[in-house]
Amino acid sequence: MLKAGIVGLPNVGKSTLFNALVANAKAEAANFPFCTIEPNVGTVTVPDERLETLAKIGGSAQILPARVEFVDIAGLVKGASKGEGLGNQFLANIRTCNAIVHVVRCFDDPDIHHVEATIDPLRDIDIINLELALSDLFQVERRLDRCRKGARSGDADAKLELATLEKVQIVLDRGKPSELGDLSEEELKSIEHLQLLTLKPTIYATNVAETDLSTGNAWVEQVRSIATQSNAEVVIVSAQVESELVDLSDAERLDFLEALGVSEGGLKTLIRATYHLLGLRTYFTVGPKEARAWTINAGMSAPQAAGVIHSDFERAFIRAETVAFTDLVATGSMTAAKEKGLVRSEGKEYIVKEGDVMLFRTSA
Repeated sequence: MLKAGIVGLPNVGKSTLFNALVANAKAEAANFPFCTIEPNVGTVTVPDERLETLAKIGGSAQILPARVEFVDIAGLVKGASKGEGLGNQFLANIRTCNAIVHVVRCFDDPDIHHVEATIDPLRDIDIINLELALSDLFQVERRLDRCRKGARSGDADAKLELATLEKVQIVLDRGKPSELGDLSEEELKSIEHLQLLTLKPTIYATNVAETDLSTGNAWVEQVRSIATQSNAEVVIVSAQVESELVDLSDAERLDFLEALGVSEGGLKTLIRATYHLLGLRTYFTVGPKEARAWTINAGMSAPQAAGVIHSDFERAFIRAETVAFTDLVATGSMTAAKEKGLVRSEGKEYIVKEGDVMLFRTSA
């Protein structure tokens, strides 16, 4: 399952956003620092209107969308790496995440305390990024000692890892984690076991007042300027609006959003942005029992995609009966799609495309 870790300063709206993401989550949201003590974990479905269409075509009894797991940790503050506040205690909880969702406060409200006293998204981003870098630096320095011993023994892998760690150490010491993007694939692979936070793809969730949801504001533009330097994504959300949408019916939700000048809430945009950032794709399986969405990495072959369902499927893969979502919808049924020659028999070399509807044939 895709996992995203939510970070940010205290009182930027992290837990409010988390509660909205996971409607039945129990994360407490309140107007004081360190409200979140234990990491909150919850899953949310990935919005995909195609599933309902496929369920009707396949007469499916249930719909199973793809899911994303979100981890919300205590707010980080300046000096967290040296023991200030609580957030640094929980950074280990998001090392296994695929991406970082960095919530940035882009609204002004005198009734909601800011730990730095003023609203300044660029300063806030620098604080969090520095703390992530310092946390990674601790990991790197601890690993360096062990690697030097292996390198002295002549181990080629240890030599590569040592050279990479030394390069990373210099960058992190300078507080320039964005420069880690210059590492080669071979170098990245040598240190992937460390799960460095500064190497994870980042989405800046700019938390705005509801009046700025449709257009953003000057603070959002500041965040965009930072994001372009590090190939990060920017999504505009209003945690307060999202928390209000949770208890509304579909019709009421649409009316509310239209009144704010947007077609959908920021959370759907956030989830889609996470998929885009990570280069993920969706394929479907459909039958009387269920219509289901499966998440894969872009470039995966048909056997690898089958392995997402079960590892045995990859080993025993023979072929995949495949039809594009648009072709299946246009013809109205799998039978009709076959009659028109739109259902293909794909082998082990086939690279799965976004929206493929697949039926795997295996030897088992």
